[in-house]
Amino acid sequence: MENELIRYFRQRVPAHRLVELGLGDDAAVLRLGEARYVLTVDLLSDHVDFELAEVDPRRVGRKLLAVNLSDIAAMAARPLAAVIALLLPRAGGLQLAKSLYEGLLPLAEEYDLAIAGGDTNSWDGPLAASVTILGQTTERGPLTRSGARPGDQILVTGSFGGSILGKHLDFQPRVREALWLHQHYQLHAGIDCSDGLALDLARLAEESGCGAAIDLAAVPVAEDAYRLAKQLADGSTPLQHALADGEDFELILAVPPQEASRILADQPLPVPIHRIGQFIEMPGLWEQEPQGKLRPLAPTGWVHRL
Repeated sequence: MENELIRYFRQRVPAHRLVELGLGDDAAVLRLGEARYVLTVDLLSDHVDFELAEVDPRRVGRKLLAVNLSDIAAMAARPLAAVIALLLPRAGGLQLAKSLYEGLLPLAEEYDLAIAGGDTNSWDGPLAASVTILGQTTERGPLTRSGARPGDQILVTGSFGGSILGKHLDFQPRVREALWLHQHYQLHAGIDCSDGLALDLARLAEESGCGAAIDLAAVPVAEDAYRLAKQLADGSTPLQHALADGEDFELILAVPPQEASRILADQPLPVPIHRIGQFIEMPGLWEQEPQGKLRPLAPTGWVHRL
């Protein structure tokens, strides 16, 4: 299981003077002299993160870069440069590589991100690709998963669920939004929602040593979540998809109460911001009922099977 492997890495990988923050967050934080940088990597593959036979490879190329930019956004950092490694199928690999780059280069240009190099290889299997991005923290430092405190409000950008219908390929990484909020408001912690709202919120709470209580009625459910529930007709609800589908790549933030009220009143971003609950002292993930009673809530989402 992925969590077991992460525990092993934390025990086995030695500390290093350059690494200010390592395993357990959306990106590593490196300190080089007075400067602090963030470093993140993602590995995506055909039949797991996309179905190459069903979509334009340019959309796949865009996603390769966008998921890493979302990690940079979660740290409220500025993206600087990327390197890209492609493991290409031998049949049609050259044209596929060109199409992937045609998809990712406009997004790199949008964020003034340098494509600094990479590597390619080929084999008889499906496409796999790894992108590594280097970013730099702002004067306020990185936003991490470990700063939430009991009483902080849970704020989220956008809406959730049904990403498989297209958003998982075409989402907009919340880089500018995170930088703006981090500059103009006090934020205690953050994470991007890649594996599911419930699961990623539970991870943030665990790293912060507290719990999280969600007002389920306040969760912003995407129109695609309603569409997907209707298409599947398997008894799943739009809310269940909003909590568990993953790949929404929205921000989940821990914000002090007064600052949360300011953000909600200001609505300073092009995308709406919602309050969906609060962090509490009791560990775990909870549903907060209207009368205030707490009920355990399963941290559903995508878990990598190893």
